[in-house]
Parts: sequence; structure tokens; C-alpha cells
Amino acid sequence: MARYAAITGTGSYLPEKILTNFDLEKIVDTNDEWIRQRTGIVERRIAEPDMATSDLCVRAARQAIKMAEIDPLDIDMIMVCTVTPDSFFPSTACYVQQGIGAKNAYAFDLSAACAGFIYGLDLADGMIRSGRYQTILVIGGEVFNKIIDWTDRNTCVLFGDAAGAAIVQGTDAAKGILASYVGSDGDYADVDLLGMPAGGSRLPASHETVDQKLHTIKMRGREVFKLGVRIMPEAAQRVLDLAGVTIDDIDLFIPHQANARIIEAVRDRLGFDPEKVYVNVDKYGNTSAATTIIALDEAIREGRAKTGDLILMVTFGAGLTWGSTVIRL
Repeated sequence: MARYAAITGTGSYLPEKILTNFDLEKIVDTNDEWIRQRTGIVERRIAEPDMATSDLCVRAARQAIKMAEIDPLDIDMIMVCTVTPDSFFPSTACYVQQGIGAKNAYAFDLSAACAGFIYGLDLADGMIRSGRYQTILVIGGEVFNKIIDWTDRNTCVLFGDAAGAAIVQGTDAAKGILASYVGSDGDYADVDLLGMPAGGSRLPASHETVDQKLHTIKMRGREVFKLGVRIMPEAAQRVLDLAGVTIDDIDLFIPHQANARIIEAVRDRLGFDPEKVYVNVDKYGNTSAATTIIALDEAIREGRAKTGDLILMVTFGAGLTWGSTVIRL
């Protein structure tokens, strides 16, 4: 009998502090109109100084566990998809394991930038289909405010802090993750294209790296924009073909919430009705690995995504990485 990986619970956590475009006008050379026109972002959430990524992830995980109506002890595996870990090691996932009391799980971090959560879903799907695992917690979480150069108007306006979580469980019913398509192209693995140059073994921390602000996000926006507009429609069409469905079959499209202009371009290339596209980038900015799962959680809680609906999610990130998935709720 076929075995499927169903999403039985979702959760998200957005820090209480809101940073608006007007707030940014006071600290960097920018303005509300400039940000809205180029990104569609109006505000973003900022974690408190004493909050780490795991703190957000634990809160999101508890919501997902509650919706799924499971005991944390039932969880076999915890994946935290992030590029802003609490520390290089131990893994952020181990801190989450401690925070939710999932003592029977094994835990690890997954680094695929903004594509992280879709990578995590694909891995969870394979693990569950193998029959070795029944319940997996997949989290996308970021605290970007700790690695932003607040004097760089091209990057500081884009990112926000958040976490989203999903409980993925094995089922014999023909629902859940119907198909996934993930990939990467290391020819674009340039930290100046999109990345953080210092802090790893290539360029360890020093007075020079700190003085040169190399522990903050660097991005060549125009090139990243072009890559996103090209790769996301390709990834979306690829996974639709793998799932054996068409655009018309999709009830809700959840694209990576990086930039409203990218979302519009991808929507137009795929031919989606705007009413079927979920957008919250205006409220939260780009929360990297957390964007698609936060949007899914919100859509479920708002009633825009219902049991039986067919959901398409697609994303791309630094690396270059990308991922897409079709899910039957």
C-alpha cells in the first residue's frame, strides 16, 4: 500500500515588535515610497535582542504540535531550516528539542537559505515514505536582524524575523506531499551575490572582518531578482508535472515572500489568478526559510486553505537553491 506524508499541524511565530518603513526612514537613507515601489514591503517583525532563532522556533513548534494533537514524545525527527542558527554547534534543532520536550527525536539543522523549508519537506517526505519514521517536525526560522547592516538601504529594508513549523506524519490516505522538486546550482554560490562573507572557515572572525561588516548580508539585488523570476516558474511547472496536475487544479499558490515584484512576475508567467496567490510580504518582509510555512499556516487559520485543497509552494534562495512542492491538505 502506498504511504504518504501528510501535514497534520502548522504553527508560526512573529515577534511583537514591528519595524515600519517610516521607522527605517529615521535610521537609513530611504523612504516609504521607495521601499513600497521596489519591494511591496510595508513593515517587518524584529525579535528582541535576547531572542535567538530557537526561541521563535519553539513557539511555532508548540502551535503545530497543538494543531496536530500529538505529544512531543511522538516526534521522531526535528529539522530546523535556518541560516541564522543560535550557534554553529550545537544545532538550533537540539535547542528546540529541549524547548518542546521531544526527547525521542533526533535533531539537526538544514542550511539551504530561503529554500530551506521546502528542502525540509522533501526530506521528511522521503523519510516517511521509507517507513522508518512516522512523525517529523520541520521548522523554518530566522532572526535576520542580528546579521543586517542597518546602514545598507538595499538590504536592511528587506528582511524580517519569524518562524513557522509543520508536523508531517505518515498516512495511507492519498493526501499530503504529492510531489516535490528541489535543486541547486553552485555556479551562483557567491557570497556577494547573496550571502554572508565572514564567520565560517573560509573567512573566520577577526577585527578586520568585523570592521568591514563582513558578518552581515550582502546582495546584488538586480541579479537575484532575475534569478528568482526565472527559476521559480521553472520549478513550479516541474513539480506540477511530477504531481500530474495543472495550474487550473491548484486552489492556492504560495510563492516565496521575497519581493512583491518577484511574486507578480512569477504569477504572471505561470498564469495564476491573483485571487489564488497568497501574499504577506507586505506585513513581514522576507523571512527566508520561514516565508512559505508562515503563509501556509496563516492560510489554514484564515480558511483560505481547507481540507482537500491542492496547494503549490515554490521558493528560491542563496546557493543558488530552489524548491517546489504540491500538497493535498
